[in-house]
Amino acid sequence: MSSPYLIPIAALLRNVPTSRAINFTAPFDGKREFEPRPEGEPDVASDAPTRIEGSLASYPGGLRFVGTVSAPFDALCRRCSTPIHDTLSVLVKERYVEDMPTDNDEAYGYEGDELDLAPLVHDAIFLELPLTALCKEDCLGLCAQCGVDRNESPCDCAAPIHPRWAKLSELLGDDSSGS
Repeated sequence: MSSPYLIPIAALLRNVPTSRAINFTAPFDGKREFEPRPEGEPDVASDAPTRIEGSLASYPGGLRFVGTVSAPFDALCRRCSTPIHDTLSVLVKERYVEDMPTDNDEAYGYEGDELDLAPLVHDAIFLELPLTALCKEDCLGLCAQCGVDRNESPCDCAAPIHPRWAKLSELLGDDSSGS
C-alpha cells in the first residue's frame, strides 16, 4: 500500500521553477508509527483526517512547501477535566533538498521522484499540540473542597487556611481586612 503522503515531483524537478497545488486529506498516522499519548494528554488519533493544503514549488537546489496542515485532537481540560475536541491548524513553510543528512534540521530530504510529506505533517502537528489544554480561557475549574465544577454551579466553600498562616488569622480575628 502506497502512502497518501507521497507526492510525485519529477515534473517539478525537470521544469525549475514550477509549482503544484497540494490539496488532500489522509489519516494522520496510517502506518501506526506513533504510540498513543497517555489518557488526558492532548493527542491526535492515528486515523484522524488530516488536511494538507498548499503549494509545492521547485527552485534551483530543491523544493519548498508552503501551506497549512490541520488535524483534530482530543484532550482533557487541565482545570475541570471536561473532554475537549478541537482542530489544530498549522502554517508551514519548509524546504526539501536531495540527499539531506538525517542529522540536519534545517530542511527535509527527498530521494528519487517522490517526496514524502508525512514527516513534515507529523512534526508540524506534534510541535503545535498544546502541552495542557483548557476547555475555555476563563475556565473556573473544580472546587478543591467539594469537587463541583465551578463553570456549572457556584459553591460556598472557603479556601483552606494554610497552617503557616493560621496563627495570623487568629490574631486578626474573623475580619482579616484590618478595619
